[in-house]
Amino acid sequence: MTQPMLFLYTSVLLAFNACTPKQAPATQQETPQAQTEVTTTPVAKKMQTGAEQLDLYLPKLAGKRVGMVVNQTSTIGNTHLVDTLLARGVKITTIFAPEHGFRGDADAGAYVKDAKDTKTGLPIISLYGANKKPKAEQIKDLDVLLFDIQDVGTRYYTYISTMHYVMEAAVENNKEVLILDRPNPNGHYVDGPVLEKEHTSFVGMHPIPIVHGLTVGELANMINGEKWLEGQRQAKVTVIPVANYNHKMPYSLPIKPSPNLPNDQAIKLYTSICFFEGTNVSVGRGTPTPFQVIGSPYYTKKEFSFTPVSTPGATNPPHKDVVCYGKDLTNVKVADKVDLSYLLDMYQNSTNKDKFFNNFFEKLAGTSKLREQVIAGKTEAEIRATWEPGLSDYKKMRKQYLMYPDFE
Repeated sequence: MTQPMLFLYTSVLLAFNACTPKQAPATQQETPQAQTEVTTTPVAKKMQTGAEQLDLYLPKLAGKRVGMVVNQTSTIGNTHLVDTLLARGVKITTIFAPEHGFRGDADAGAYVKDAKDTKTGLPIISLYGANKKPKAEQIKDLDVLLFDIQDVGTRYYTYISTMHYVMEAAVENNKEVLILDRPNPNGHYVDGPVLEKEHTSFVGMHPIPIVHGLTVGELANMINGEKWLEGQRQAKVTVIPVANYNHKMPYSLPIKPSPNLPNDQAIKLYTSICFFEGTNVSVGRGTPTPFQVIGSPYYTKKEFSFTPVSTPGATNPPHKDVVCYGKDLTNVKVADKVDLSYLLDMYQNSTNKDKFFNNFFEKLAGTSKLREQVIAGKTEAEIRATWEPGLSDYKKMRKQYLMYPDFE
């Protein structure tokens, strides 16, 4: 394990919830006049994303040609970051878009074409599909690649894979990377199996657990510090931290990060039920409540049902136009863990166990052991126990790269 290298990112002091201490009571006097004890109410300082702190990074962009790795979440208030920076005179030459596209409305896994932004006229280059890493000719005229995308804190959410490839392209072509950090809505715990190298894919590029407990800025520093880029090289990365943030803080996303994560409940459940994308169970794509219901035509319990249909962002969902039976999770209290009870229940009560899993499951799980354990009838406690050695080692490594006060 490599110790983090201080030159890899710009350290910015974080201010946290300062408050004025309570004044001491006035000394009691032998007089009929009452003494008033004066107190002050602590005032929490407002959290600010990296993007909102323009004064910290505009000087770093002055006179430079900038490529923006952004999507619909890249905003300051109601204004897109691209528009804000153009108005400030920043020379933006190219927009790079991750999975779901620049506007965030493409289906999961859908091919996204290169295009031109109708508002600014800037070229948009897709970083999904065959072109996951910026090509040398696409960034040869750039000085800086700026990354500002809201993540949800899970290993299999592909925005962090895009960040990895952006860093890799930057180091290969001697470019700088500027990361504007944002809070992690699942950043208050760490859980799940640590990815095994043989199961590396675009939905799992790093040996980290499913819920990694890092912001994208912290993860970028880990990628650099642990030399996970191709050739064990290290990119020149500057991170603008979130001000007045810590890992205990809840964070409600103001803009949905992708078409099928429409609210806080879906984002919380995503850590546990994305496994079903590697099975014959629907996660509610094509319903009003994606990632908040699970079901299958083969589930034996009939108390709850739904029928996926073609919808924007889910044009051809699994089990389209077929009744699925399962569970309504829209109002459940979501535990701070990767909850295996849903997976175990759906498998144990399936009439089609032979075709329950597909080849995508190992990529999502990051291990072949989980499928084997489920089929063998292992309990959740037995399965979770096998995660502990890897989780323990990961947590020690994670501590080296934290930029914010932790939940532990």
